[in-house]
Amino acid sequence: MISTKNTKILALSGGVGGAKLALGLATITTDEQLTVVVNTADDFEHLGLSISPDLDTLLYTLAGESNQSQGWGLQGESWQAMNMLSSFGGETWFQLGDRDLGTHLMRTQALRQGQNLTEVTEILRQGFKVKQRILPMSDDPVRTQVNTIDGQLPFQHYFVRERCEPKVTGFYFEGLSQAKAQAEFVALLQDPELAAVVICPSNPFVSVAPMLNLSGVKALLQKCQAPIVAVSPIVSGMAIKGPAAKMMNELNMPCTAVAVAEYYGDLLDGFVIDDSDVKQADDIAQLGLEVLVTPTVMNNLDDKVALAKQVLTFCETLQGEELLCGQ
Repeated sequence: MISTKNTKILALSGGVGGAKLALGLATITTDEQLTVVVNTADDFEHLGLSISPDLDTLLYTLAGESNQSQGWGLQGESWQAMNMLSSFGGETWFQLGDRDLGTHLMRTQALRQGQNLTEVTEILRQGFKVKQRILPMSDDPVRTQVNTIDGQLPFQHYFVRERCEPKVTGFYFEGLSQAKAQAEFVALLQDPELAAVVICPSNPFVSVAPMLNLSGVKALLQKCQAPIVAVSPIVSGMAIKGPAAKMMNELNMPCTAVAVAEYYGDLLDGFVIDDSDVKQADDIAQLGLEVLVTPTVMNNLDDKVALAKQVLTFCETLQGEELLCGQ
């Protein structure tokens, strides 16, 4: 592990792609240095349970418990509960493994007993022995609704049940205007020790946008003295994971890293693109952004660590302050 100075790093993460980079960052920083704020607009209630897919993906990834072959859920799963539910004709379109059910049962019970989502996430973090701080974007419920040509769908219905097939026309975040950004998230954005804000390669529209559009967050980011850097989720015109590319096409946006950079706009100081998209670097620079061209596809831990090192070194050049102190 790389030793680090006493500076703080904030990562904003959605699900699988964001969790991959978060793991890389966690590997090269101290336990106290990294805080990951996670999208909770994908959360929903299913089978009477409170489910937080992005939070759980991050927890399982940082705990070394994620199912690598499946790409979601826990390793070593069994499916007895789902098989039983199926025999009764119950809803099984959202698959919940037996181990995974334990997470949701714990969360649901704690929430019903009056604890907030931050407190519940802390219980789960400690249970999984994850050392880095993990925060939900808000303790208030926000729910992504996907507008499609077939009508409005809750995000998980669109993403899992309908397999992203309906054509997207836009998005609505139910509860966003009333939701407050999580208190520690707000405090960290104003902390003079904050040295970098990293927007992980997550879906800009349904994973990152809810976090950025919480009341006051964009204003705090614009005042933030730390460099704000985003990693493009689009590589060679494709999304590595999830429906971002399909959404961009259906919203009549070019499926390019440039379009993602334009979407984030002047909120950013720097933008990271894959080396396969090097020809787009000049166009991104013309937006007023510094550009880092580096391999961004993360197939294994070495890839995650390498990208994390590149991103933090990039932040160092933007900030003029050393974050990584050597091996």
